[in-house]
Formats: sequence, C-alpha cells, structure tokens
Amino acid sequence: MNSAPDLRDSATTAGNEPRERILSAAGREFAERGYESATVRDICLAAGVNVAAINYYFGDKQRLYIESVKHAHEQRAGQVPLPEWAAGTQPSRKLQDFIANFLERLLGFGQPPWEVRLMMREVLHPTDACRELVEDYVRPRFELLVSILDELVDGQLSQTELRQVALSIIGQCFLYRAAGDVVGMLVPREELESHHSLAPLADHVTSYALAALGETRPLVDARQRTIHVQEEASS
Repeated sequence: MNSAPDLRDSATTAGNEPRERILSAAGREFAERGYESATVRDICLAAGVNVAAINYYFGDKQRLYIESVKHAHEQRAGQVPLPEWAAGTQPSRKLQDFIANFLERLLGFGQPPWEVRLMMREVLHPTDACRELVEDYVRPRFELLVSILDELVDGQLSQTELRQVALSIIGQCFLYRAAGDVVGMLVPREELESHHSLAPLADHVTSYALAALGETRPLVDARQRTIHVQEEASS
C-alpha cells in the first residue's frame, strides 16, 4: 500500500492528477448508483488509486461526494459556458441566450452526460452537497436571470415578482430534464422533433416569459418572436 508521502509526490509531479481522476470516477459512480450504493473501493479502482487516497485528498466519502457534485457542475459549466454580451445588448436577447444556455446545459445532446445525471440526483434528492452547490453556482446564475428580467421590465416589478417569474422559467426548462420521458409519451414524435428540441424550446420559453411580462402579445407566434429578437440584436 502506498504511503501518504507517495500520494503527495504523485500529486506534485502530475499536477494533482490523482485528485482529478478520483473526482471524475466518483462522479460517474455517484451518478449511476447514488451516494449510498457507490463504494469507495469501486471509485478507487476506477480512478487507479488506492483507498488511502480518499482520506488524503477528501477526508471521507461524504466530502468526496460534495466535491464530486461541485466538480460535475464546473465540468458542465465549462462545456456550456454562459454567453458574453456586448454593451447595449437588448435584454430580450439576453433572456433568450440565457434560456438557450440553460436548456443546453440541462439537455445536452442525446444521452445526458454523467455530470447532468449527478446534479439531477442532487436536485431531486438533496444532500449536504445541495446547499454548497446552490450557494457557489446556482445562486449567481439565478441572480443573473433576475437581473435580466429586471432590466427587461425597467424596474416595474418587485424582487419577489421577479423571482417568481425566474422560477417559472427555470421550471419550464427543468420539466424537459426531469420528465423528458413523460413528455415523449404525451407529444407525437414528429412534434417532438420540430417543436421540443433545443432551439424551438428556447424560443418558446422566451416567448412565454415575454408574453407574461407584457413585452409581447400573448401566445405570440414563435417565428415572429425569433424575427423580433433578431431585429433587436442587429439594431
């Protein structure tokens, strides 16, 4: 069995590679099997390290799980980074970009990656990792969404009302990740492909939010909404 100094030397010479391998292996195990069923032994076997490495880098299984959830979010955020807007970008453009980004991070392409599956486990069955995830990652994005909505209505709604709208937007997006199979049972296949893929969904949720805020007429045609946003972006 390797001693702690060996682990330290390995981390120094490989840029902390063992820790990264453990986080990736743990994330996949936790995503597939859940916290209780995943074992430290299996995680270490997948990471190519011995069991002593868990205590050395993380202290215990619970801390490893928390760090794995945070690592999963960081990985996913790196794969689908937030858009950057130039000064003067219309708030309706920002809203659509934000929603499209959020949907892409949730849905991905085809089978969702392990990072999404792990975070979904945590959202649906919260543990101590959830509070750290919310404070470190979710809250800043939520506050960004609220600020976009505030800019859109020019301060005419209270913070409570803005948060309600923001949560409604998140709920619409989240439905397709949490209950995607049910959506597939309710909606005809051809309609799924034409109206419930990433781009049409982003456009629909944006249109719905803008209509709710009185920024467009109710149930505005999605094609008209796309043209409207494009015109705003180019003006």
